[in-house]
Amino acid sequence: MASFVPTSADTLEDQRRYTQARLTEVACLDCLASVGVKKNSEHHTSIQWNAAALEACPEFARRDASPSGREIHQGCPRLVASIDAAVREGHIHIGAEDGY
Repeated sequence: MASFVPTSADTLEDQRRYTQARLTEVACLDCLASVGVKKNSEHHTSIQWNAAALEACPEFARRDASPSGREIHQGCPRLVASIDAAVREGHIHIGAEDGY
C-alpha cells in the first residue's frame, strides 16, 4: 500500500517531471534491456527500469536466483557501461536544465 498518493494536479506533474522528464532510452549493449536514463551531472545518473527490462537482464536474474537475493540498489555493470558509452557518443545530455 502506498504511503503517499498524490492527488493535486501540480503534485502529479512534479512526480511526472521527476520520474519521466528528459529520459533518454538506452539499450544495454549486452542483453538489449531498454531503460530510461537521465544524467543531471557527471556523477548523477537516474535510471528508470520497467518490467520488460528487468526480465531481460541476465545479471539481475543471476543475482535474484542467489540465496540472499539481489540488493535493491545494486546496479547492472553491463548497463552502466552501456550508459557510459551513450554519454561518450553524445546520445545522453548531461545537466538539469529544468531543475529535474
